[in-house]
Amino acid sequence: MARERARSPFSRGFRALAPLWLGVVPFGVAYAVTARGAGLTIIETQALSALVFAGSAQVSAAGLLGTGTAGVEIVLTTFLLNVRHVLYGLSLGRELPLTRRERPAAAFFLTDEAFGVVAAARERSFAFLLGAELSLFLTWNLATLAGALLGAAIPDPEKIGVDLIFPLAFLALLVPLVRTRVELAVAVASGALAYALAGALPGGLPILLTGVGGSLLGAWLTRGRPLDTSFHADDAAREVA
Repeated sequence: MARERARSPFSRGFRALAPLWLGVVPFGVAYAVTARGAGLTIIETQALSALVFAGSAQVSAAGLLGTGTAGVEIVLTTFLLNVRHVLYGLSLGRELPLTRRERPAAAFFLTDEAFGVVAAARERSFAFLLGAELSLFLTWNLATLAGALLGAAIPDPEKIGVDLIFPLAFLALLVPLVRTRVELAVAVASGALAYALAGALPGGLPILLTGVGGSLLGAWLTRGRPLDTSFHADDAAREVA
């Protein structure tokens, strides 16, 4: 424990994402194989990982490019798949003391995994957040490069069950965050809503509607209750110690 505290916040954030590398690597490789199969060059495949940095959106965009879909539809689909990050940003913006210069970097590198780990760790610093974000960014881009270079030598990810890894990773991120009955109710209701909408709506609409619906349900269930200040109390206790 003392050894962990001796590390810098950036290092602690970087290491906090390490357990999720196992899920990130095969998904990054799978994306690269999909992109190469759709006709993208190695440079184009890698550029999407470096500039877009959004796994599900990249896989979707690569598949749409392979079918000759119009650019406007690809951009709209990508937007819908990633609009949930607005909710992540609003949540982190209330808890993290970020300067104007820090906000663009924090927003660009933000992912589901980084948000989940930071929320669960309760360490409130830009250095910790950036460490977690860059840990995933580096791993994702290295996995993309490996997949783009190996190409046809890699078997179909769906046949070996790689498509199940990320849902399981998200579930592992969710469990530590569910601490009360209200949070459990919101998580279960949101999961049921997402499952129901996934078969009826296209693109990222199920994710968007589930995010908004879950937030409204949580707000309604906690109406009239005092704001939970435990995060700040824990931070103050660490500073005193």
